[in-house]
Amino acid sequence: QVHLVESGGGSVQAGGSLRLSCTIYKYIAGSNCMGWFRQAQGKEREGVAVIYNGDPDTYYADSVKGRFTISRDNAKNTLYLEMNSLKPEDTAMYYCAASPGYRPRSMCRPDLASDLGYVGQGTQVNVSS
Repeated sequence: QVHLVESGGGSVQAGGSLRLSCTIYKYIAGSNCMGWFRQAQGKEREGVAVIYNGDPDTYYADSVKGRFTISRDNAKNTLYLEMNSLKPEDTAMYYCAASPGYRPRSMCRPDLASDLGYVGQGTQVNVSS
Protein backbone atom coordinates (compact mmCIF):
# COMPACT_ATOMS: atom_id res chain seq x y z
CA GLN A 1 0.00 0.00 0.00
CA VAL A 2 1.38 3.39 -1.01
CA HIS A 3 1.54 5.99 1.72
CA LEU A 4 4.00 8.56 0.42
CA VAL A 5 5.11 9.37 -3.14
CA GLU A 6 8.31 11.29 -3.81
CA SER A 7 9.16 13.25 -6.95
CA GLY A 8 11.60 15.90 -8.13
CA GLY A 9 14.82 13.96 -8.27
CA GLY A 10 17.18 14.22 -11.19
CA SER A 11 20.70 15.00 -12.31
CA VAL A 12 22.41 18.32 -11.65
CA GLN A 13 25.90 19.71 -11.58
CA ALA A 14 27.62 20.60 -8.35
CA GLY A 15 26.35 23.91 -7.03
CA GLY A 16 22.94 23.37 -8.54
CA SER A 17 19.56 23.04 -6.87
CA LEU A 18 16.64 20.63 -6.76
CA ARG A 19 13.34 20.58 -4.93
CA LEU A 20 11.96 17.25 -3.87
CA SER A 21 8.26 16.81 -3.18
CA CYS A 22 6.46 14.12 -1.23
CA THR A 23 2.73 13.64 -1.60
CA ILE A 24 1.23 12.54 1.67
CA TYR A 25 -1.89 10.39 1.66
CA LYS A 26 -4.67 11.88 3.78
CA TYR A 27 -4.77 9.21 6.42
CA ILE A 28 -1.26 10.12 7.55
CA ALA A 29 -1.45 13.82 6.80
CA GLY A 30 -1.88 14.44 10.51
CA SER A 31 1.53 13.00 11.30
CA ASN A 32 3.41 15.28 13.70
CA CYS A 33 6.87 14.18 12.54
CA MET A 34 7.93 13.88 8.93
CA GLY A 35 11.29 13.88 7.29
CA TRP A 36 13.74 12.88 4.63
CA PHE A 37 16.58 10.42 4.65
CA ARG A 38 18.91 9.23 1.91
CA GLN A 39 20.93 6.22 0.96
CA ALA A 40 23.87 6.30 -1.37
CA GLN A 41 24.85 3.15 -3.21
CA GLY A 42 26.83 0.87 -0.95
CA LYS A 43 26.34 3.08 2.09
CA GLU A 44 24.10 3.15 5.12
CA ARG A 45 20.97 5.27 5.38
CA GLU A 46 21.58 8.83 6.47
CA GLY A 47 18.96 11.06 8.03
CA VAL A 48 18.73 14.42 6.30
CA ALA A 49 16.01 16.56 7.87
CA VAL A 50 12.81 16.39 9.88
CA ILE A 51 9.93 18.74 10.58
CA TYR A 52 7.99 18.55 13.82
CA ASN A 53 4.41 19.79 13.64
CA GLY A 54 5.47 22.67 11.48
CA ASP A 55 8.05 25.26 10.60
CA PRO A 56 10.16 26.49 12.41
CA ASP A 57 10.48 23.19 14.23
CA THR A 58 12.92 21.81 11.70
CA TYR A 59 16.10 19.89 12.30
CA TYR A 60 18.94 19.03 9.93
CA ALA A 61 21.91 16.75 9.69
CA ASP A 62 25.17 18.67 9.93
CA SER A 63 26.07 17.57 6.41
CA VAL A 64 23.17 19.53 4.88
CA LYS A 65 22.66 22.35 7.36
CA GLY A 66 22.54 25.72 5.62
CA ARG A 67 22.01 24.13 2.20
CA PHE A 68 18.77 22.13 2.53
CA THR A 69 15.37 23.34 3.72
CA ILE A 70 12.50 21.10 4.74
CA SER A 71 8.96 22.43 4.66
CA ARG A 72 5.41 21.23 4.67
CA ASP A 73 2.27 22.50 2.95
CA ASN A 74 -0.64 21.07 4.91
CA ALA A 75 -3.20 22.42 2.44
CA LYS A 76 -1.55 20.44 -0.34
CA ASN A 77 -0.59 17.46 1.84
CA THR A 78 2.93 17.80 0.56
CA LEU A 79 6.36 17.67 2.16
CA TYR A 80 9.27 19.41 0.44
CA LEU A 81 13.04 19.34 0.54
CA GLU A 82 14.70 22.31 -1.10
CA MET A 83 18.31 21.43 -1.87
CA ASN A 84 20.81 24.14 -2.79
CA SER A 85 24.56 24.19 -3.32
CA LEU A 86 24.45 20.50 -4.10
CA LYS A 87 27.64 18.49 -3.84
CA PRO A 88 28.62 15.18 -5.46
CA GLU A 89 28.41 13.58 -2.01
CA ASP A 90 24.69 14.42 -1.96
CA THR A 91 24.16 11.80 -4.65
CA ALA A 92 21.74 9.21 -3.25
CA MET A 93 18.22 7.86 -3.30
CA TYR A 94 16.11 10.21 -1.23
CA TYR A 95 13.12 8.96 0.75
CA CYS A 96 10.43 10.80 2.64
CA ALA A 97 9.06 9.32 5.82
CA ALA A 98 6.29 9.99 8.31
CA SER A 99 5.32 8.73 11.72
CA PRO A 100 1.96 6.89 11.82
CA GLY A 101 1.02 8.43 15.11
CA TYR A 102 2.13 10.83 17.78
CA ARG A 103 5.87 11.10 18.25
CA PRO A 104 7.44 13.21 20.99
CA ARG A 105 9.73 16.01 19.93
CA SER A 106 12.75 14.23 21.39
CA MET A 107 12.12 11.36 18.97
CA CYS A 108 11.74 13.57 15.91
CA ARG A 109 15.36 13.85 14.84
CA PRO A 110 17.21 13.54 11.52
CA ASP A 111 19.08 10.43 12.68
CA LEU A 112 15.72 8.72 13.30
CA ALA A 113 14.12 9.75 9.99
CA SER A 114 14.46 6.28 8.48
CA ASP A 115 12.63 4.78 11.49
CA LEU A 116 9.53 6.97 11.37
CA GLY A 117 7.28 4.22 10.02
CA TYR A 118 5.80 5.15 6.66
CA VAL A 119 8.34 5.42 3.84
CA GLY A 120 8.00 6.34 0.18
CA GLN A 121 9.56 4.57 -2.77
CA GLY A 122 12.37 7.09 -3.17
CA THR A 123 13.60 9.49 -5.81
CA GLN A 124 17.14 9.48 -7.17
CA VAL A 125 19.38 12.54 -6.98
CA ASN A 126 22.66 12.59 -8.93
CA VAL A 127 25.12 15.43 -8.53
CA SER A 128 28.08 15.55 -10.90
CA SER A 129 31.30 17.44 -10.30
